[in-house]
Amino acid sequence: MGITKKVTVLALGLGMVTLSACGSSDGDADGSGGASKTVTLVSHNSWAVSKDVVAAFEKQSGYTLKVLEDGDAGQAVNKAILTKDNPQGDVFFGVDNTLLSRALDNGLFQSYEAKGSDLILDEYRVDQDKHRVTPVDSGDVCVNYDKAWFAEHDLTPPKTLDDLVEPEYKDLLVVENASTSSPGLGFLLGTAAKYGDDGWADYWKKLRANGVKVVDGWEQAYNEEFSGSAGGKKAEADRPLVVSYASSPPAEVIYADPKPQTAPTGVAEGTCFRQVEYAGLLSNAKNPEGGKALLDFLISKTFQDDMPLNMFVYPVREAAQVPEEFVKFGPQAKDPQTMDPARIAANRDQWVKSWTSLVLK
Repeated sequence: MGITKKVTVLALGLGMVTLSACGSSDGDADGSGGASKTVTLVSHNSWAVSKDVVAAFEKQSGYTLKVLEDGDAGQAVNKAILTKDNPQGDVFFGVDNTLLSRALDNGLFQSYEAKGSDLILDEYRVDQDKHRVTPVDSGDVCVNYDKAWFAEHDLTPPKTLDDLVEPEYKDLLVVENASTSSPGLGFLLGTAAKYGDDGWADYWKKLRANGVKVVDGWEQAYNEEFSGSAGGKKAEADRPLVVSYASSPPAEVIYADPKPQTAPTGVAEGTCFRQVEYAGLLSNAKNPEGGKALLDFLISKTFQDDMPLNMFVYPVREAAQVPEEFVKFGPQAKDPQTMDPARIAANRDQWVKSWTSLVLK
């Protein structure tokens, strides 16, 4: 959600964990002149799934799953648009609400209402008149903080966006570039949702004056600049505040050895922006029937239960299982900032352009 590199086991959230499994077929037909028995999923680098879940899909559907990872979220979406007349696959996974309008306006997807769509929570449903996309997961982009650093400096961690511009937090925050990073864009949209068209730029002026540091992407921000990351224990990792995900603290626990009793990082809940990721049947898909079967599976209970501990995102299906570690260490924000996709569509490009001029120049 968003949200992307696959270099570290702590690559978290919408678009941050390595591929676990994919089919091995080369996409040949079944040998009898029939349709291809391979279905190809095009994704950003976030795709991750348990081997037994892939096996369950292949057994149930009769299709072999092939996965093509195509860079970070923005890159993957743009490439899919450019190749829509001769697509690389059948289903695209990983376009989130920050980029959804770009995909829909460019005719990336064809209509298909996935089986089980009625079990998707209402808050995640969009495009209900045409059914061009299917919600798959959600996650919150939030400021994370290094608990040990704040304890050592006898300073209360920030709780809200307003707090981040206070003098006591000067030179402590690192964020991702809104023009190159999914969480960076999500954080920008969160400030626009909070402060409105007339207020978000002034807020960023205050952040800049308060020493915010901007880097290209999540991996650099979290693993190289953030002092609280297990991958960032370096002398130069001197920023105890970072834009990441609400699911980052449970991942710090799950992958630690030995596992701590409490998460070493926390979430400033008043800074969160809700991202939702979607999948869709690509226009001109060579195997549309296989693509439909795959979309059905992506919202099945089998896949939705498996997804959180592989991609560190939340399921969107009613009654899907949420891991205990998520509930304890990384619950979803109670009142995150949100934004209608139509408003994002109308303003995103100009906001990013203005943000770039304001913050990077």
